[in-house]
Amino acid sequence: MTIDAVNAGKRATITDVARAAGVSRATVSRVMNGISTVDASIAERVLATASELEYAPSGTARSLSLGVTQTVAMMVPDLGNPMFQEILKGFHHAAGADGYRVLVSDSQEVVADEVAIARDARRRCDAVVLCAPRSSGEALVELLRTVQPAVVINRSTQGGVAPAVTIDYAAGIRSLVDHLVALGHRRLAYLEGPPQSASNVVRMETLEKTKQERDDLEIHWVPCGSTLVDGYRAWPDVQSTGATAVIAFNDLVALGFLGRLNEESIAVPADLSVAGFDDIPFSRFSSPPLTTVTIDQVRIGEVAWQKLRAAIDRGEEPSETRFRPDLVVRASTGPAR
Repeated sequence: MTIDAVNAGKRATITDVARAAGVSRATVSRVMNGISTVDASIAERVLATASELEYAPSGTARSLSLGVTQTVAMMVPDLGNPMFQEILKGFHHAAGADGYRVLVSDSQEVVADEVAIARDARRRCDAVVLCAPRSSGEALVELLRTVQPAVVINRSTQGGVAPAVTIDYAAGIRSLVDHLVALGHRRLAYLEGPPQSASNVVRMETLEKTKQERDDLEIHWVPCGSTLVDGYRAWPDVQSTGATAVIAFNDLVALGFLGRLNEESIAVPADLSVAGFDDIPFSRFSSPPLTTVTIDQVRIGEVAWQKLRAAIDRGEEPSETRFRPDLVVRASTGPAR
C-alpha cells in the first residue's frame, strides 16, 4: 500500500504504518512507545512514515502494550460529602501534576459493593485509593492484598498491608468534649454516624472512655447517620435526652440539625449548643457559624498521592501518616443554660 493511497482514505492505523514502512506491527508499536531495541535506521523510517501518514497511536492500545494506563482510581463512600470532595481535590491536583488521571467511584455507603468496585477499578487502572472504606478490618486487609498498589485513607490497616493516611479522631472528639465541659455542659448528646464507619466507632469509644473518666458527665447516644437529612430528623430524639449540647458525627449532620432547630425556634447556642466535625467549607457560613474541628483535607489528598506514587514507582514499604484535627470555636457553642 502506498502512502498516497492511505492519505486518500480514512485515518491511518498501525497496520497502515507497518505496511508503508515495510516492518511489522510490533516494530511500529515499539518505536511509537519509545522502546530503544529497534535499529536506529528502522526507527527513523517508521517515525517518518507515521508523520507522513499523520498516524496518532491509540492511548488505549499504548496502555495495553506498556501495561500501564497513567490512571488511578479513588473509591469514596459518599461523593456528596464535601470532606471527600476536598480530599479528592488535593489528590487530583497532585496526581495531575505527575501526569496521571483520576477516576472516581462512589460506593454510596453500600459495604457489600466495595470489594467489587475496588477490584474492577484496579483492573482498569494502575493503582487504587480507598477513601474511608466501610468494610470490616479483615475484609479490608484481604481486599488491599488483591488490589496493590493501593493506599487507604481514614483507616489504619493491620500489619501494614498498605500505606495509610489517617486522622486522629480520638483527639478531635476529645477536644470538642473538653470545650463543651469548659462551658459548663454536663449533659451531651452524640448524633451517631453510620454503624459501619470506623471513624464513628473511634468517636463513640472515645466518648465512652471520657464519660467513664468523669462522674458528672452524661452522654446520650442518638442513632443518626451522615447526611443533612439525617441531622434534620434527629431533633425529636435529641429533645427527649434533655441535653444542653450536641456533638454531631460530621458537619453535614450538624448543619441539617441546625436547620431543624431554626424551624423549631430553638435558639443556638442560648438554648442548645451544637458542634460538628470536619470543618467543611459551608460550616463557617452557617447561622450561627458552626463550632467544629478542622482538618487539612486537601493536604490529606496530596499526601495520599505521594504515598501511592511511591508504591507505584518504587514499591516502598507501607507507612502511615496521621493528621491531628484542631478545634475551631465559632458561635454555635456557648455557656450551658
